[in-house]
Amino acid sequence: MATNPTGHRSREEHKPVALALQGGGMHGAFTWGVLDRLLEDGRLDVEGVSATSAGAMNAVVLAYGLQQGGADGARGALHDFWLAVAESAERYNPLRWIPWLKGTHSFGLDHSPMYAFADMMLRIFSPYQFNPGNLNPLREVLESKVDFAALRKRCPIGLYLCATNVETGKIRIFTGDDVSADAVLASACVPTLFQAVTIDGEHYWDGGFMGNPAIFPLIYHCDTHDVVIVHINPVVRRGVPTTAADILNRINEVSFNSSLMRELRAIAFVTTLIQQGKVDRGEMKEMLIHSIRSDDTMSALSVSSKYNADWDFLCKLRDSGRREADAWLAKHYHDVGQRSSVDIRQAFL
Repeated sequence: MATNPTGHRSREEHKPVALALQGGGMHGAFTWGVLDRLLEDGRLDVEGVSATSAGAMNAVVLAYGLQQGGADGARGALHDFWLAVAESAERYNPLRWIPWLKGTHSFGLDHSPMYAFADMMLRIFSPYQFNPGNLNPLREVLESKVDFAALRKRCPIGLYLCATNVETGKIRIFTGDDVSADAVLASACVPTLFQAVTIDGEHYWDGGFMGNPAIFPLIYHCDTHDVVIVHINPVVRRGVPTTAADILNRINEVSFNSSLMRELRAIAFVTTLIQQGKVDRGEMKEMLIHSIRSDDTMSALSVSSKYNADWDFLCKLRDSGRREADAWLAKHYHDVGQRSSVDIRQAFL
C-alpha cells in the first residue's frame, strides 16, 4: 500500500496532476471546497498549480499547508485562511453599522442591499479616491497565514501566479523566488477595488484579464500531462441578460473566461495533430484536460456576491465545491493519466 507525499495511504494508484485555479473574488470559496475534497481523498498528487486572483490565494495557502503538515495541514490552512477572510471583512466593513443594508445572505439568491450598494459605488469611485491610503485587509490575512520566506525556501509544489501588467498588457507569471504577498495581491488586484500593485517598478492588475488561469506554465514546467481546471466563472449562462447589472456581469464572465478558452483551443489543436500522427509525440506534449465546475451554482449568484465574505455564505460555497469534486472523483478519477475527461471542443469551443 503506497504512501503519497501528502501523507495519505490508499490501496489505489496515486496519480500526479497539475491544477489550474480560476479567480472570482469570494466565489473562490468554491475552489476551497474542491481542494478540501481532493486532499481528503488523497489519491491525486499535486505537482504544480497555476492560479489567478482568489485562485492564487488558495494556491499559496495550499502549498504552505502541504509544507507544514501534508494534506491535513493543507486542509486546516485553507479553513483557517477563509475564516480569517470572513473575520477581516466583518472588521473592516464600513457598512456594518447600517442595519438596514445588511440584508440576508442566501446561497442561491444573494441580493443583499449591502453588496449591491458596494458594487454600485465601485462603478462610480476609483480606489485612488475612496481608498487613498491603499488599505488592503487581504495583505494582513495573507501575511498572518502564510510564511512566504519559508514557502520560497522549500515549496512542495510548483506555483505559477498570474498577474496583468497595467502598462504593457502582458501576462506576468510569479514563480519560485518571486512568490510573495505582493505577487498574490497583484494577481488579485481588481482595479475597481484596489490600487495597482507595484513590484520592481512595474504595475499590476488582476491576472484574470490575461490568464484566468494560464495553462502554459503547467505545460512547460510540470511532468504530468493532466491538468484539472477548477472553474469559478460560469462558462454557460442561459438566457440573454437585459438589465444593466446582468449585462455587465455577463461581460465580466466572458472576458475572464476568454484567455482560458483561447489556450484550450490551442491545446485542442495540438492534441488533434498528435492524435492524427501529423506531429511526433516526442516533439509536442499531449495534454489531458479535466474540469470541475458548477455553472448552475455560479449562475445563481449575483456579481455583487463576489464581495460577500459572510462566513455562512463562504461555507455554502465550500460545500458546493466539495460536492462537485466528489462527483468528479467518482466519475473521472480513472480517466486521470489515460484520457481527457472533458471534451474541450464541445465544452469550451
